[in-house]
Amino acid sequence: MTHPNAALRAVILDVDGTLAETERHGHRVAYNQAFGELGADLEWTESFYGDLLNIEGGQERLDHYLRTYRPDFTPDEGVDEFVGNIHQRKNAHYHAMLGAGQLPLRPGVRRLIDECRNAGLRLAIASSSLRANVHALLTQMLDPNAESWFEAIVTGDDIAQKKPAPEAYERVLERLDLTPEECIAIEDSHYGCRAAVAAGVPTIVTTSSYTNQHAFDGALLVADCLGDPDTPWHVARGDVTGAAYLDINGLQRLHEVALASS
Repeated sequence: MTHPNAALRAVILDVDGTLAETERHGHRVAYNQAFGELGADLEWTESFYGDLLNIEGGQERLDHYLRTYRPDFTPDEGVDEFVGNIHQRKNAHYHAMLGAGQLPLRPGVRRLIDECRNAGLRLAIASSSLRANVHALLTQMLDPNAESWFEAIVTGDDIAQKKPAPEAYERVLERLDLTPEECIAIEDSHYGCRAAVAAGVPTIVTTSSYTNQHAFDGALLVADCLGDPDTPWHVARGDVTGAAYLDINGLQRLHEVALASS
C-alpha cells in the first residue's frame, strides 16, 4: 500500500559498480590474475566481460562462461572444483587491489554517505556480491568501521535469488522495519534497478562504464555519477532543478516526486 505522506528515512546502496568501478578494473582483472596463477589458458577482455555481466554472480558467471564458450576446457579437477578454486583466488586478488587503494570510490559516494549520516538518514546495503567482498570494499575504501554505519547489510550470502529478483531489497526492508516508500535505492545496473523497483523502492541510477547503455525502466533519475562540487554529474533522465550533484536536498526532492507519482 502506498503511503503518500511517508518521510524519507533510509538510503539503500548497491556496492559493485555503484560505490566504485569494481567490475572493469577490479573483478575482471582479478579473474585474469587467477587464471594465470592456475595456468589456465583463459582471459577476459574488457568488452567480453561486459557481456558476461548479464549473468549475475561471480561463480555463476564463470560456470556459464566455461560451459557456453569453452566446452573444450576440461580441467583435471573438474569444472565445479575449478570454478571454486578460481573464484577463491580471484577474491584474494580483488581484496589485495582494494587494500592497495586501486579501486577508488566513485564521485560523490563518500560525500553523500557522510551527508546522510549527518542528517540522520539510515543507511543500508543491498548487494548480490559475497559478504567478504562487500566487507573488503566498505572497510578498505570507506573506513575501517564503515560496516557499523549501515543498519542492514544484505549480500549474496543472505539470499536465494540474486538481482534482478527483489529479494535483497525485501530483506533490507524487513531488517530496517520500513516500507519501500520510506526509502530510496541507489543502483548502477538494469538488474539492480529492476530489483529495487520490483520491491517498490524509488530508485536512482548512476551508470557505470558497463551500464551506460542499459534501459532503466522505473528509475527516478539516471546520471553518470552522484557528482561532487568539483566533479559535476551529467543527468540523462530526471528533474534535478539545475543541481550539479546529488545532495540531501536533492534526495528529498526526488523522494517527493516518487511519492507524488505513485
